[in-house]
Amino acid sequence: MKISKILKKPRVLILVFFIIISILAINPTLNAKGVSIKQVEKNSDAYLAGMVSPDTSIGPTNYEKIIKINNKEIVSLEDYYSSIHSVDINQTIQIKTDKSQYTLIKNSENIGLVVQKSAKTNIRTGLELQGGTRVVLKPTEDISDSQFKELIDVMEYRLNTFGLSDISIRTSEGLPSFFGGESEKYIVVEIAGATNQEISDLIASQGVFEARIGNETVFSGGSKDITYVCRSDGTCSGIRQCVPLESGGHYCKFEFLIHLSQDAAKRHAELTENLEIVEGYLSETIDFYLDENLVDSLNIGSDLKGLEATKIIISGPGSGDNREQAVEEALFQMNQLQTILLTGSFPTELEIEDLNPIPAVYGEEFTKNAIQVGMLAILGVSLIIFIRYRNLKISIPIVIALLSEVIIILGFSAFSKYNLDLAAIAGLIAAVGTGIDDNIVIIDEVTQGTTGYSYRWKEKLKKAFFIIFAAYITTLAAMVPLFGAGAGLLRGFALITIVGVTVGVFITRPAFAAIVEKLNEE
Repeated sequence: MKISKILKKPRVLILVFFIIISILAINPTLNAKGVSIKQVEKNSDAYLAGMVSPDTSIGPTNYEKIIKINNKEIVSLEDYYSSIHSVDINQTIQIKTDKSQYTLIKNSENIGLVVQKSAKTNIRTGLELQGGTRVVLKPTEDISDSQFKELIDVMEYRLNTFGLSDISIRTSEGLPSFFGGESEKYIVVEIAGATNQEISDLIASQGVFEARIGNETVFSGGSKDITYVCRSDGTCSGIRQCVPLESGGHYCKFEFLIHLSQDAAKRHAELTENLEIVEGYLSETIDFYLDENLVDSLNIGSDLKGLEATKIIISGPGSGDNREQAVEEALFQMNQLQTILLTGSFPTELEIEDLNPIPAVYGEEFTKNAIQVGMLAILGVSLIIFIRYRNLKISIPIVIALLSEVIIILGFSAFSKYNLDLAAIAGLIAAVGTGIDDNIVIIDEVTQGTTGYSYRWKEKLKKAFFIIFAAYITTLAAMVPLFGAGAGLLRGFALITIVGVTVGVFITRPAFAAIVEKLNEE
């Protein structure tokens, strides 16, 4: 049979091998109902109960799946949230997953779990499909490569410490100027679920924190001066005061404890030693500045005069139209300040080049439509090919080649953990489009009339692949500069196009030619 002979072809075997590897990388799951744990916030109720964030290197389909909460079966996000909210503060929650069982005490409304619908595949989607914010940042001054790396490290630590999930930070360079010179450096940050305000407060600001007595700095943010910052512990961190304002609205005040290094404690002793005592307090206050903006001022007790104090209380305000808003604002400000104290400041200021909030309202519907339209497009192209050549031995291999190409590209995306965004999907379409063109070139070459035996199959295919390879080199020449240009916003398009045309030229096109050759043997 011709099919068994086709499968013996080395080029076809290579194609089959890559299809199998791609399917294993995609890891499709037919029954994907339920809720999976995407992240466990540190020092949260869930974290203290022994739950840990999943290993993102394995893939979304391997995330720990929640089966029951307090013996109630969980099959949707609505089931999860209703089960958590139905439990009162200080009550016990039992969570059963597909890997273990946990018992925790609910100390706050947020038990520290970030959950999502259970994934059907290992294919990761970009912000356009899941929602969030993308921001392009540029240093305000020229910095060295080591400073640029330090900036990235501090930014990643700051965002992770703040508790944001699904963070992608990458560097990018614009194209060099026409007259020469170095290209500009950019940082592209993508955060799922983050708001513009959070991005501006955490990334756009340099985050220089200083505590001053008079005009002298006692300590700064970062591990050099600060050895401990209290978080997620109500005994040393939280809202300490909330009062209504005469003008309307509410005012709340947060406080949290920090521990200073010995050097910072010595500076505190030196700066307070000669201060006068006025009504039980020293004559100077300790002022807290964030990016040169005064956050708060505290009186210094007379008992701290000349003392090497290693424990300091940091405080700040939060306000809102009602008490709930004031508490929320105070908690946000406290979390931000704690994060900056832990991570320190950026080595240079940053300016926002571009900031785009991306809603995910239509993400799931778009994905379904994209799959349906893609399948219809492949069938439509195959129908046109059949009408043109009137030969199933040509149209069927085209369908096989196109589907194989899509599977291998998606397999690459899943294996490399690359997020498929709209630009990448456009690249996939472009790659498949070039595949159709190349397959038509192969068909025209091998099916055209011959005069004698001078035009054998090998000569025909050699001529076809010369044309295909020339087009491949041209595509690479166009995509490689685009891969790094435009602050990397079109990187997905360039990368998937490069991967797609490479897969086509070296895997699917040779296999397609072998299949057509074998099927059309007389």
